[in-house]
Amino acid sequence: MGHMLGITNIWTYVIGTVAIVLLPGPNSMFVLSVAARRGVRAGYAGACGVFIGDAVLMTLSAAGVASLLRAEPALFTVVKYAGAAYLCWIGIGMLRGAWRRWRRPVEPADEPAASIRTAEERSPFRRALVISLLNPKATLFFVSFFIQFVQPGYPHAWLSFLVLGAIAELVSAAYLTTLIFTGSYLATQFRRRRKLATALTTGVAAVFVGFAVKLATASLT
Repeated sequence: MGHMLGITNIWTYVIGTVAIVLLPGPNSMFVLSVAARRGVRAGYAGACGVFIGDAVLMTLSAAGVASLLRAEPALFTVVKYAGAAYLCWIGIGMLRGAWRRWRRPVEPADEPAASIRTAEERSPFRRALVISLLNPKATLFFVSFFIQFVQPGYPHAWLSFLVLGAIAELVSAAYLTTLIFTGSYLATQFRRRRKLATALTTGVAAVFVGFAVKLATASLT
């Protein structure tokens, strides 16, 4: 089946994709934290942002944008620092929100949840999309990983990339769904334990700052 679509070693690709998707990253951490703070619906909004961002990156990779980033180090540097700054901003926003909730008196039970949401929690789709797109290392990874499984000389390489991309999105969807429902369970616990909520949100914020530092120090090699 794989060879008919210009794909070689398709099961090796599936296993490799599963292993890579399971590695912690800013996308999965963001979706988990959103689901933990706001529930399943917001978690899936964030996941949709990840899906679209990954699809855009895969399309750009197939079109050769990764090669452009390699040929123009200055462009790579601009995108790299923009992505690092955005991840750091997300982390700081989470930290500020966690401490505001910690210092705020306990809310009346009938107060709508929307009224206590901080500004950084109101657009999970857009934030997840930007986090996905501002990651030049992901673009380089997609093209270097995909190209290994596209049969040389296949006349419809776009079809091979489409199938490989669909597999990656399905694996990502399964993983993010698990994280979303895990986060939804945590949300229930957070409503009962404000100290736990503050501590874990602070931890996630620190992870985002760590991702920012890692991206800022990344290189093309």
